[in-house]
Amino acid sequence: MEVAANCSLRVKRPLLDPRFEGYKLSLEPLPSYQLELDAAVAEVKLRDDQYTLEHMHAFGMYNYLHCDPWYQDSVYYIDNLGRIMNLTVMLIVFNEELGSPFIIIHSISLLKAEEHAIATLLLRIEKEELAMKGSGFYVSLEWVTISKKCEDNKKYEMAKCNSLRGKSVPHYAAIEPDGNGLMIVSYKSFTFVQAGQDLEESKDENMSEEIKEPLYYWQQTEDDLTVTIQLPEDCTKEDIQVQFLPDSVNIVLKGQRFLEGKLFSSIDHESSTWIIKENNSLEISLIKKNEGMTWPELVVGDKQGEFIRDSAQCAAIAERLMHLTSDELNPNPDKDKPPCNAQELEECDIFFEENFSLCRFDGNTLKTTHVVNLGSNQYLFSVIVDPKEMPCFCLRHDVDALLWQPHSSKQDDMWEHIATFNALGYVQASKRDKKFFACAPNYSYAALCECLRRVFIYRQPTPMSTVLYNRKEGRQVGQVAKQQVASLETNDPILGFQATNERLFVLTTKNLFLIKVNTEN
Repeated sequence: MEVAANCSLRVKRPLLDPRFEGYKLSLEPLPSYQLELDAAVAEVKLRDDQYTLEHMHAFGMYNYLHCDPWYQDSVYYIDNLGRIMNLTVMLIVFNEELGSPFIIIHSISLLKAEEHAIATLLLRIEKEELAMKGSGFYVSLEWVTISKKCEDNKKYEMAKCNSLRGKSVPHYAAIEPDGNGLMIVSYKSFTFVQAGQDLEESKDENMSEEIKEPLYYWQQTEDDLTVTIQLPEDCTKEDIQVQFLPDSVNIVLKGQRFLEGKLFSSIDHESSTWIIKENNSLEISLIKKNEGMTWPELVVGDKQGEFIRDSAQCAAIAERLMHLTSDELNPNPDKDKPPCNAQELEECDIFFEENFSLCRFDGNTLKTTHVVNLGSNQYLFSVIVDPKEMPCFCLRHDVDALLWQPHSSKQDDMWEHIATFNALGYVQASKRDKKFFACAPNYSYAALCECLRRVFIYRQPTPMSTVLYNRKEGRQVGQVAKQQVASLETNDPILGFQATNERLFVLTTKNLFLIKVNTEN
């Protein structure tokens, strides 16, 4: 089996601002316009059999508003009368049965040797009938190419169809401009299933690449940790050996070493216990020696387990981050909690999808050629900056949000750091109800919207007409980064969100809102 090259993302230091002080709330009004729709937006509701988290990721958070990258001020949506609104349609004669429902993730138009082709990525959530573990569903990505010769008027025909399988909905998936490759950012890896190959045969031939279930699950509170392990069949109490030490744990099942290693921090080994649950699982309780400390991992260096998030913990962390976005125009620089306090990053920096990665697949060999382990660089959003290039993706690096432009033609330096949104990675963590994220193609601002009503805008630092004085550091401040908030006059949920250099478009069930972000023109 071919081994993909391990790669890394190269941050451009000149684009980082270590002295960034945070966003100052601006009360300047933003011009906003509202258009009442003559027919409601066509919403797709999840069926009763579409109940998993992956169904919600794929379909529940779908952005119903689309933007033309070649003409930024043109946006489109589909209403419940079946009409594509505000779009000139070019009819392509093509008829093919594509099976179960899907969404289009990305598509490109290709013209090679007088042959026009359209390459498209389709995403489905499929049922795996023989699955014995997990939800019983898997994520399918179909890379479909249809083409026709330009000199004739024959209909388009299927030229290529390749399928990839995975266990999580990808954060980002895009086809390279020349159609020769595919890039995916996802929590769990994807592998190609060759056309015409039986799924059972594929499992046998790619056993080494099979997506594995976690060896154990764990969760934590301020006082203790709980580890859950599914026991083998016919496993009795006598087959289980659990040894607690102050800094390590050793678990043996049926004479086989199951989990052993140094714990992230110390435990009260005399108070730690284990029991066998009714569902044939082993539950281990570890009492923390240092109460209140958050563990980013259970056993140091072990990646076989999966951390289970606690909703109350997530809410508590979000509450601690609320101070980062100020409610005052010029907050007191001497107050106890300045906009960016490096001493309070520990809990916010914990990113639960630590194994997610960026992969590049070759369209001819169907092999992985490049892999970037993104670790704790949380995925935020994607945006089209240059229509001739692939969509950019934005990742959190420490407190900042960095924008990366893929360049498929540069094999040795395939991802370029092109812009930075200061402290945005930290700021967005305080928004509990955020739904969509976007930025201007010229990087002048980033914006996010909540599920209802509110839109937040974060502008790049600009020179000030009057110079402020930072008493804490004893220096003058010559520029400021503005934060602005727009409230929509509706209680309908937000269904779509797109940003251009001049405007923000917000789509609700019954209205299309236009927020003029650039008021200088």
